[in-house]
Amino acid sequence: MDPFLPAWAALRTAVAELPDEDFERPSGCAGWLVRDLVCHLVIDAQDVLITLVTPATGEATVDAVTYWNVVEPPTGEDPLDALVPRLAAAYGEPRWLKFHLDDVGSAAARAAGLADPAARVGTRDEVLTVGDYLSAYVVEWTLHHLDLIAHVPSAPEPPAGTLAAARASLEKIAGVVFPAPLSDTDALLIGTGRRPPTGAERDVLGDLAARLPLALG
Repeated sequence: MDPFLPAWAALRTAVAELPDEDFERPSGCAGWLVRDLVCHLVIDAQDVLITLVTPATGEATVDAVTYWNVVEPPTGEDPLDALVPRLAAAYGEPRWLKFHLDDVGSAAARAAGLADPAARVGTRDEVLTVGDYLSAYVVEWTLHHLDLIAHVPSAPEPPAGTLAAARASLEKIAGVVFPAPLSDTDALLIGTGRRPPTGAERDVLGDLAARLPLALG
């Protein structure tokens, strides 16, 4: 489950240290403010808790790589995506969002630390080991950490180890290799369409540029 716990701890710490005014800034998720993204993280933490207490029988159907699919980029029309900003607004003050994320997020971290990595769990109509499930979530935590700090330059970046792990996972998921001159952060941001490549980066990407961005679902 390494680097699941460091990635999740770093993201929760970054949220906890945000000044209240930063919750009204845009996030790296199109159409979502930082407060909306934090609300989404609460839902993610709940999903982790639910999955870790949903044992499954039979052979694994996916692993940490095949858990993810490369899908069409989001259109903003997904009903759940539209629900999140309304739910986030209902919290009112940022301190309540911080409290809920700390409460549920800490529980998710404890559950992950106690879980047997070889045990099988069920989620999204699939079966996979706990270890693979938690490894898959490193991509989620790392991308959302980058989303959190997209317009909050004072916030801490994700740990180098989790950035490297997320890049490696994205390359395996999409069946591509990002050029070495691209940093892990730039590979993740450009690869998932969180920012367009510069002219120089497009030259470095070569034919790969035409396959980007990659949306995960």
